[in-house]
Amino acid sequence: MFSTVNKVQEYCVINKIKMIDFKMIDINGRWRHLTIPVERLNEDTMKYGIGFDGSNYGYATVEKSDMVFIPDLTSAHIDPFVDVPTLSMIGNVFVIHPDGNTPFAQYPRNVALKAEEYLRKSKIADSMIIGPEFEFHVLDHISYECKPNKVAFEMDTSQAEWNSGNNEIRNLGYTIPLKGGYHITAPHDITYGLRSRMCLLLEDWGVEIKYHHHEVGGPGQLEIEVELGELTEMADKTMIIKYVVKNSAIAENKTATFMPKPFFAEAGNGMHVHMLLMKDGKPLFYDEKGYSGLSQEAHWFIGGLLKHVRSLCGLTNPSTNSYKRLVPGYEAPVTIGYATSNRSAVVRIPAYAKSPETKRFEIRNPDGTCNPYYAYAAILMAGIDGIINKIDPHENGWGPYDYNLYNLSPDEQKKLTALPQSLDEALKALEEDHDYLLRGGVFPEELLNKWIANKRMEMNEINKIPHPAEFAYYYDL
Repeated sequence: MFSTVNKVQEYCVINKIKMIDFKMIDINGRWRHLTIPVERLNEDTMKYGIGFDGSNYGYATVEKSDMVFIPDLTSAHIDPFVDVPTLSMIGNVFVIHPDGNTPFAQYPRNVALKAEEYLRKSKIADSMIIGPEFEFHVLDHISYECKPNKVAFEMDTSQAEWNSGNNEIRNLGYTIPLKGGYHITAPHDITYGLRSRMCLLLEDWGVEIKYHHHEVGGPGQLEIEVELGELTEMADKTMIIKYVVKNSAIAENKTATFMPKPFFAEAGNGMHVHMLLMKDGKPLFYDEKGYSGLSQEAHWFIGGLLKHVRSLCGLTNPSTNSYKRLVPGYEAPVTIGYATSNRSAVVRIPAYAKSPETKRFEIRNPDGTCNPYYAYAAILMAGIDGIINKIDPHENGWGPYDYNLYNLSPDEQKKLTALPQSLDEALKALEEDHDYLLRGGVFPEELLNKWIANKRMEMNEINKIPHPAEFAYYYDL
């Protein structure tokens, strides 16, 4: 939005902006923020940054935790969810040195920028263009607790089929059946207006919207799909989208979650990522004579994704809940393979994308619990490895699978390689297979070690907690 501090200051005077808010990303992919009066923004802010404690963001040890945040003025936008007029900015984190600050290698945005730099240096392409699909639930109520004598959660939305007989509220009857929500219209679609308002706020923030609709899940599962953009730009926009969705819901007395599998027996929330490479202003993935119109480079890129997808899951699906979504029967991938128009394969080639400029494929396993900067960077690094090593997915037995992989016989299923079935499996895969991420210094090994240790700690804590289903299965034994 701005190129100089002077332009920011002029804008703030004209628009009566009172505060500047800086949004930073922690290791798990949550925004943190701090705010200064508008008068405190000056050239020194851009030169020396704003100091903070990096240990509380999950990156640094206490004894090496002093870091500085330097805002990216081009990212400035008025925050629509605060009462005091506030200009919001994201930016990058630097480590303090006597002879000048240097980018902190573990900071998510720096990792994404480094991945893009590595792509350019490889001469393979100039940029990766991606388009994530954002699935989420909007609910009327959520409560949860985890006590020694009680483990419970409860969610509700008036449109859910279990409310069809509810006489405790004024019941208007238009509930959505199990798995019956795909593209359903009003009056069943009670969040139609809310989604439109979300999209208008996103457009105003610079996020171009492709469309929005109700998804398959009856109890409030929704989707917003955006136009494609470059890797770091789309990671920034992913953070903006989650912020706008959650705060828009709260503003209308509802609550939103990107949790992969909040409801048992309903479709889960994925974050499918469409992608293509551009070189010298031209798409690299199109070849009218190739399978499904894809070039050899595109097939090698797919080969890299499929070779490393089990370890990628450690970054793209980094929650225990992720693996409750990756099960058969819910349009979520479980098999390592590729195909055209096949939503049961982990890499899907959309049949409707036919022109050279739109020819692409999507990876379907990621979900919204990922840190988007790490996830998108890792996807790129896996694809680059596929091109460098000419990994052909067909020669490696990964397809194309142009049939429903859910309906195979047990013997046929055994011939296929599966995605990890737990976070533990994914983290083990990431431990064993991560050299492709280290190329060009994109992912520091220290970051991967810290990430794995943090996620394993989460997993171990969750695994210690008795599950309600265990009482149903074992209480009377």
